[in-house]
Amino acid sequence: MKVLVIPDVHLKPSIFDRATVLLNESAADRAVCLMDLADDFNQEYNITLYERTYDRAIAFQKDFPETLWCYGNHDLSYVWDRLETGFSPYAISTVTNKLYRLRSSLPSLSQMAFMHRIDNILFAHGGLTQRFVNEHIAPEKRGDADKVVRAVNRLESDVMWREESPLWFRPQYSEDEMYGGHEYTQVVGHTPVKRVFRKGNVISCDVFSTNRDGTPIGTCEFAIIDTVTGEFTSVG
Repeated sequence: MKVLVIPDVHLKPSIFDRATVLLNESAADRAVCLMDLADDFNQEYNITLYERTYDRAIAFQKDFPETLWCYGNHDLSYVWDRLETGFSPYAISTVTNKLYRLRSSLPSLSQMAFMHRIDNILFAHGGLTQRFVNEHIAPEKRGDADKVVRAVNRLESDVMWREESPLWFRPQYSEDEMYGGHEYTQVVGHTPVKRVFRKGNVISCDVFSTNRDGTPIGTCEFAIIDTVTGEFTSVG
């Protein structure tokens, strides 16, 4: 299967327009969104843009009902009432209500979670380390990726709102052992990068984020992942 990865959105609803074109052209079989739909530099008062972004995500979900969604820290900061860079106190009701509508549009609530697995690929916003698994997942479950994913998806906010959690971890700047080794490839966003690239068993995809002045950091390309081989291509 080929999966189109929609990385961190950060109030750029046009990302869903571009993803729609690629899926309609059969560039991939389905999509996985790494979320962070909310927040961007200097947009705290632009509630209309928050509304447009979440409404576009909801419309995308209706058009492509098999889409999977991985919670981002910027989305959950509103749900969990935790401050985050770019957090807008004026957008709290908008984000929480729209996120509820997005979840309600899913054929299955399990389609929105911290982590997902498709074949040999693990999707998460930040990335899952072996150390985190060893600390928070029961020993008898650690060797089974499905059991690990289900266990992670049941963890509470006090565990997930930590730098070492798969919501926050940044494998791009760490030498920590990532879960899955040679058996699974992890696909992550969260950390802005200049291009989609692989490091070990991690493919980093956050190439749509911008600098504070609005200039792009990355190539603004989508990664298309082969869920069996772990190979990827980048498309505009």
